[in-house]
Amino acid sequence: QSTWGTVFCLVVMSSDQFAIRLKRRQIVGSFQVAKATAELLRNIVSHGRWVNGKNLMEMIKDVGKRLVEAQALELAVGNIVRRVLYIIREEYAALTKKHGEDQTAPAPIGQSPSLQNLLDPSANAGIVSPDMNLSKPQNLKHPVIEGINELIDELYNLNSVIAEQAIEHIHANEVVLTYGKSHTVEEFLKAAGKKRKFEVIVAETAPSLKGHEMAKALSDAGVPTTVITDSAIFAMMARVNKVIIGTHAVMANGGLVTHSGAHTIALAAEAHSVPVMVITGLYKLSPLYPFDQDTFNELLSPSSVLSYEEADSMDHLQVQVPAYDYVPPNLVSLFVTNFGGHSPSYVYRLLAEYYSPEDYQL
Repeated sequence: QSTWGTVFCLVVMSSDQFAIRLKRRQIVGSFQVAKATAELLRNIVSHGRWVNGKNLMEMIKDVGKRLVEAQALELAVGNIVRRVLYIIREEYAALTKKHGEDQTAPAPIGQSPSLQNLLDPSANAGIVSPDMNLSKPQNLKHPVIEGINELIDELYNLNSVIAEQAIEHIHANEVVLTYGKSHTVEEFLKAAGKKRKFEVIVAETAPSLKGHEMAKALSDAGVPTTVITDSAIFAMMARVNKVIIGTHAVMANGGLVTHSGAHTIALAAEAHSVPVMVITGLYKLSPLYPFDQDTFNELLSPSSVLSYEEADSMDHLQVQVPAYDYVPPNLVSLFVTNFGGHSPSYVYRLLAEYYSPEDYQL
């Protein structure tokens, strides 16, 4: 008993340490954050003190709230927490169906999703949630852990799964424009380069200049690559067949929270009738709604664009360096995910298949 209690205390400490690391930005990047969150929640399910499904979900939600508060802009944290909650509901429903414990209370996950049900709270008023008090821990623990393991495997394999779709979307002699450095986009373009001959134009992505890193990686893989300044994007867009970018998060309306500067590219693409493809894993799909450019954004240090010495010699000057851009769904043509290609209008359906509406607000 004392050994088990010690293990549980270590799990609690690890969740607190993870929250601190998030707050200090010692863990950055959607993939690393999502993987670490899933592994932490797996430890909580495995070693946590819970007596039934309801108790376990309350524990997961409590940890999830603390992690989201630590770094609200890492939307992958909340997404993984919601996904684990969905797994618990799904495994509980399977157990109750198998053992006939809960015949009168159908689980919400069994309901056929519709746009009305997702957007109108009154449409779900008649749904009775299953009694999560019934299932015993030993019956629920192993299926939930197995479900989380499958989620972690999905995270590790999503780049290769998405890359397999590359030749369906990139054709011979096309010119593709991309922006910044996304590992998923990089693998996608490299996979296409093995079977197609095409050219990539990479915007340098000032002030971070991540575009230079992307261009070098593609060039080393044998993909013909050209680097351009960000100011030349509109002028070069007339030559481009399609724009392919990554994203930080996909919002509930099909819009993007992505790297600063991407909105400019999307507007230039719209002006030239060039399709914009977004390459992303579904773990970045968030049920939250953005309202403007500032809803899910933060300002970075201005030192990356203006040195302190130069700023001291200028009066009445404000320098703002936003971390992200919001790209509305009407500027996005297609999402290429680890579960195939989808239009922005299909996002509401993906939300219903990936999360439970009861967990949208943690």
